[in-house]
Amino acid sequence: FWAAMHTLYNRGNAIFSFTFSCLAAIAIACFLSSELFFSGSPSVQLAIRDAHVESRQEFRHLRQKNDLGHVMFDLDADFTSLFNWNTKQVFLYVVAEYATEANFFNQVVLWDKIVLRGSGDEVLHLENVVPEYLFFDRGDGLRNNKNISLSLHWNVIPNTGLLPRRASDSITFGFSNYYNSRG
Repeated sequence: FWAAMHTLYNRGNAIFSFTFSCLAAIAIACFLSSELFFSGSPSVQLAIRDAHVESRQEFRHLRQKNDLGHVMFDLDADFTSLFNWNTKQVFLYVVAEYATEANFFNQVVLWDKIVLRGSGDEVLHLENVVPEYLFFDRGDGLRNNKNISLSLHWNVIPNTGLLPRRASDSITFGFSNYYNSRG
């Protein structure tokens, strides 16, 4: 009777279950303490430096032309308030949102950056940033579009817990009603 109760399997299972329960409680405590006491609000300033549009030939269809937008922007941001002992990294990305006749809602990611804890990039002062990714619209929805909003989004990647996604206030700009030539 007593030998069956304390087998190696039973003891190993008890130790594993107790250890896992303790680690889960510590992880939940880490998450709650960082969410309740360290909810940071970064300061973000985004400004458009230059914006123009040109007509480019479609890659697959030689007769079809699409709009290609060129945007340069300045970014001043301080993300030090987001970094606490539970923050592993912060993923930043600039998004352009606009509407066309063909599509009610369009989103294009123009630029991104990963800021690691302790990397020294928590404070950004970037000028004349050229987007990493193309601002393509299928058709001619960018030319003379005056209602394009640009905003900075960020995901806080914690060691444990939820992955919140936040965004700064957006700024609105527009493209001219004529195409710039390739230069």
